[in-house]
Amino acid sequence: MNAKILLLLGVVAVAAADSRPSYSVPRYSSEESGPAQYNFQWAVNDAPSGNDFGHQENRDNDNTRGSYTVQLPDGRLQTVSYSVDGDSGYIADVKYDGDARYPDSDEVRSYTPPRPQYG
Repeated sequence: MNAKILLLLGVVAVAAADSRPSYSVPRYSSEESGPAQYNFQWAVNDAPSGNDFGHQENRDNDNTRGSYTVQLPDGRLQTVSYSVDGDSGYIADVKYDGDARYPDSDEVRSYTPPRPQYG
């Protein structure tokens, strides 16, 4: 009797192991493979900290246009405008607004680091 049960369990185990899940090719969806189309923009301008930067971009199929701005440490605002038309590559135009300001040599020499304090 035990041999018959073991044989039956063995046959069931082999049958269960042999049944593999079937996989099929996913169906085509126009949502997933449609042409790229988007636009976005964001900006930060915090006067107390001096942070002024942002980015905007528009894309329609293979054509992309955008620009970004960065407040540089020397006081100038750098604006990079760019475009990509298909396979033409990345084309950038860089502009600077304002005049670069550097500290006087006396101001740089007057800096002294804080003394370490041990508790």
